[in-house]
Amino acid sequence: MAMGKTRIEAFSDGVIAILITIMVLELKTPEGSNLSALLAFLPTLEGYLLSFVFLGIYWNNHHHLFHAVQRVSGGALWANLHLLFWLSLVPFVTSWMSASGYAQSPVAAYGVVLLMSGAAYYLLSRLLIRHDGMGSPLAVALGSDIKGLASLGLYIVAIPLAYVDARLSRGIYVLVALIWLVPDRRIEKTLADKET
Repeated sequence: MAMGKTRIEAFSDGVIAILITIMVLELKTPEGSNLSALLAFLPTLEGYLLSFVFLGIYWNNHHHLFHAVQRVSGGALWANLHLLFWLSLVPFVTSWMSASGYAQSPVAAYGVVLLMSGAAYYLLSRLLIRHDGMGSPLAVALGSDIKGLASLGLYIVAIPLAYVDARLSRGIYVLVALIWLVPDRRIEKTLADKET
């Protein structure tokens, strides 16, 4: 049975907004009033910025994903909750990674959460495509989703790499964010082409 999509969109928007709020509330004011106090705070701010960008990317792409479908199935509701579960761990791993000074295990754990979030998003998109059919605008727009699969591959490389040099893993996380920072126009383009 197919259902409307407005509740799932509103719920997801609310959860992502709360996650960003939690992250900003966990930021502590630098100790001291000089520039060196602010400089000591920069690693924490770096983790916050990266996670804020990732959550923003998911929010943006989630919007596009659901804009391309008319209705959702019960399976898509559960797949969306699966995605939100992994995204809900972003504030925790961000805080742990920053508080540890970007130690190996927290950086690897951060990568696991990013990997699982990406996998959950991929699963959600595939369930939506299966529900709407291979000829649907979403299926046409995403195609084989090389960008999404490449991101998952980069995370798989970055996680064990954290135990070699955590800076390399962090660099890969930034690279994936940069790949997705420009909003994914495939869905917008497909929907625009369909209207003409």
